[in-house]
Amino acid sequence: MKKLLAILFLLMTLPAVAQDYQDISNQANILYAGNDIKNAQELFLSIPEEERTAQNWLLLGNIMQDKGELDKAVFMYNKAIQKDEKYYKAYYNLGNVYLKDSKPNMAIEQYKKVVKLKPEYAYGHYNLACAYIKLGKYSKAKYELLTAIDLKNTVADFHYNLAYVYKKLNKEKDAKRYIEYYNKLMEQ
Repeated sequence: MKKLLAILFLLMTLPAVAQDYQDISNQANILYAGNDIKNAQELFLSIPEEERTAQNWLLLGNIMQDKGELDKAVFMYNKAIQKDEKYYKAYYNLGNVYLKDSKPNMAIEQYKKVVKLKPEYAYGHYNLACAYIKLGKYSKAKYELLTAIDLKNTVADFHYNLAYVYKKLNKEKDAKRYIEYYNKLMEQ
């Protein structure tokens, strides 16, 4: 009988505990958005690992990346992916760490996952192009930059990098055209 009562009590308190973790998560998200990184991190870490959401792990990764602790950021982003393998933001941020850490091949792997999961995400295509540029794969970079511009043509950096790629491909006329687009966007 005592076992049955203990189980019933546990079942009745589980939703309350889950709600408490959700409340903590919401509060940590607000602190993070308000740039109170230290307190946001403490709150995220107060949530047991098995109860953390993919977004909790992602934001912890962002905090670690901001602190320059790239190995810990990679760990956190991978935990976010384990929690939700379709969470494109974690792949994107992981790619950003690899690109910053001069590991363009590893970045490309992550960005390819991003554009597969979220093909309309212009920055996924743009960063994939940046990784290709680092490897000197200008034709692949051109394709990704054109895709990024098709999705969002108001980002000056997209045009600037495409002009650079066209210059590397010895297509001066195209390079000049995209530098002109870039300059127009910068004037606005």
